[in-house]
Amino acid sequence: MIQRPRTSFVFDLDGTLVDSVYQHVMAWQKVLDSEGITLSTWRIHRKIGMSGGLLTNMLLREIGKELSQDAIERLQSKHADEFARVVRDVRPLPGAQALLDALSKERIPWAIATTGRLEAARPLLESLGIDVGKATVVTREDVQHAKPDPELFLVTADRLDAAIETVTVVGDSVWDMLAASRARAFRIGILAGGYGEEELERAGASRVYNDPADLLFHLDEVCTRDRFDK
Repeated sequence: MIQRPRTSFVFDLDGTLVDSVYQHVMAWQKVLDSEGITLSTWRIHRKIGMSGGLLTNMLLREIGKELSQDAIERLQSKHADEFARVVRDVRPLPGAQALLDALSKERIPWAIATTGRLEAARPLLESLGIDVGKATVVTREDVQHAKPDPELFLVTADRLDAAIETVTVVGDSVWDMLAASRARAFRIGILAGGYGEEELERAGASRVYNDPADLLFHLDEVCTRDRFDK
């Protein structure tokens, strides 16, 4: 009998399991406005999914501005404060909890990997019913380099004791897909974060679904067949 490799899932958080991308965008815009930096919301949206520091650097590069490291850290801190004010309005995306429950029921390992810091991620995880003390959760504090560097997903795979080639990364941004591709994981794109299907596929997504509910409905297409083709 052929022994199939164990499948594991690694999920991004914002825009993949919780509907929080646009709250992040508006929080960043408010913070940048307070510093006299005017940027259209679409420009900010295109960078969501990176770490705060990298996001700030790339946005400023686009408009030809430079800030000191202290100023960039101040922007990040102000963004965290602003997002904390609206986090209570964030809801799980359709099917998110059901998808995680289905994987747990079938004893398929899963983890959360986010470029956000634990303080910001904790209320979002709690909205999904995830116990941070029991689940495998990797945040910005756990890695030196954020997406699109592959380190976040490699560290998460290691925490799951899984070979990265057997891991399926689920994310909503091109930065998720690029990082997962560099890590050599299988890649699934979610449209709920605002990126288009072609953009995600161009960045390396092998499959693209509307939201977690859509992925759950088609889980037999991307998961171990003997568990989901009954």
